[in-house]
Amino acid sequence: MAKKNNSKPAPSGSAPRVDLAEIQRILEFMTEHGLEELDYERGDLHVRLKRQAASGPAAALLATPVSAARPAAADNPSPVEAAPRASVAALAPAEEGLHIVKSPIVGTFYASPSPDSPPFVKVGDAVSRGQVLCIVEAMKLMNEIEADQAGEVVRCFVENGQPVEYGQALFSLRPA
Repeated sequence: MAKKNNSKPAPSGSAPRVDLAEIQRILEFMTEHGLEELDYERGDLHVRLKRQAASGPAAALLATPVSAARPAAADNPSPVEAAPRASVAALAPAEEGLHIVKSPIVGTFYASPSPDSPPFVKVGDAVSRGQVLCIVEAMKLMNEIEADQAGEVVRCFVENGQPVEYGQALFSLRPA
C-alpha cells in the first residue's frame, strides 16, 4: 500500500521559510572558524553570507539571499576555505592577566547611551561587576553589556558606531 504524502509544496514564486535562529548559528560558526564567505543550501533555500574585509578587528556580516529556485548542488559541493583566524591574543595587549570582555552578539557598538552623552567608561576607569560598559544594538534592540568582573579599563578595542561580531573583544580589564 502506498504512503500518502501530506506535505504541501510551497506555491511557486514564494520565498522559502528562513529560520533566523539557524542563520545565527551559521554566523557564529563563521566567526568561530574565521570564515569570510559561506554558501548555505537546504532544500529550496540558498543563502550566501559574506563578511566585509576590514583593516581593523571588526568586520560586518552581510547576508545576501540567492535565488531560491536554484537546483541543489548535492552531487558537487563546493569547498569552503577558512581565512586566517584573528585570535583575541593578537588583539589584546601583551600584558598577561588581563580579562577580555567579549561581545555576546552581532551588532553595532555604542560607547554612550546617546550621541550627546559621555561614554559609559573610559580607559583608566575603575569598574565594578555588573556596571554597564557599552551598548550593542542588534535588530533595533539596545543591549547593555556589563562588566563580568571588577577591574580597571585598560583598553577599548572598538570605536563608537563600529559593527561587532559575536565573541569579538570589546574591552580589556585589569582585575581588581
